Amino acid sequence: MEAAGKNFLLVARNIHRNFITSEGVLEVLKGVDLNVNEDDMLAVVGESGVGKSTLLHILGGLDRPNDGTVEVKGEKFGSKSETELARFRNRHIGFVFQQQYLLEDFSALENVMMPGLIAEKGKTEARGIAEQLLCDVGLSDRLNHMPRQLSGGEQQRIAVARALANDPGIVIADEPSGNLDIKTGEKLHDLLAKLNRTRGITFLIATHNIDLAKKCRRIVKLENGLVNEVDQG
Repeated sequence: MEAAGKNFLLVARNIHRNFITSEGVLEVLKGVDLNVNEDDMLAVVGESGVGKSTLLHILGGLDRPNDGTVEVKGEKFGSKSETELARFRNRHIGFVFQQQYLLEDFSALENVMMPGLIAEKGKTEARGIAEQLLCDVGLSDRLNHMPRQLSGGEQQRIAVARALANDPGIVIADEPSGNLDIKTGEKLHDLLAKLNRTRGITFLIATHNIDLAKKCRRIVKLENGLVNEVDQG
C-alpha cells in the first residue's frame, strides 16, 4: 500500500462482499484495500471466479459492498442515493466490458454521443466530441456504420470511445479483450496503453491476458478475497 496522506483518484478501504447461496454465505471480497493514482494503468489479475468483476463493479459504483468504503475524486459512494450515483458514474467513470453492449439500432457515432446526451450536453457538442474520439481510436471512416456492420475489434474500439465521451476521471475495463482473437486483442491493448500514455487516461483493468497486464504500470493480484501488489521487477 502506498504512503498515507497522498491524494489518490480512487481509494477503496476494507471492501467486503458476500453472496447468499444455497450452501450458505459465500465470502468473495474479504477486506480489499486499493489505491489508484491519476494517470495510472492498473491491472487486476487472478484466477477465474475469485471476484475480479465483483471488485470492479463495486469500485465503479455498479454494486455496493457489504462493508467498506469507495471514494472516487473525493466523493464517497456510500453517501449517495442510486440516482446520485448513476449521475456521478455518467460524468466521472467510463466502462468497457467484455461484451460491448452497443445499441444495435444506433450508428457508431450515435453510440458514442449517448453518454454526452445523457449528461445534458448539447447535440452539437456531443457530436463533436464523439467524432474526435472515433478518430482517436482509428474509426473516422466508420461513423455512420451500425454495430452489425463492424468487426468485433471495431465494436470494442467504439466501446472505448464511448467510455471516454464525458472525459471521465477513470475508465474501468472488465476483460476488454476477452472476446477478441489474439491479433485484434493486441491492437486493443496497444490502444489502451497509448491512451494512457498520450492522454493521461486512468485505467483500472481486470484481465486474464498476460500481454495486457504487462502493458500496465501496476499489477495487483486478487487472491483469497484480498489484493496484493505484484512486483514487475
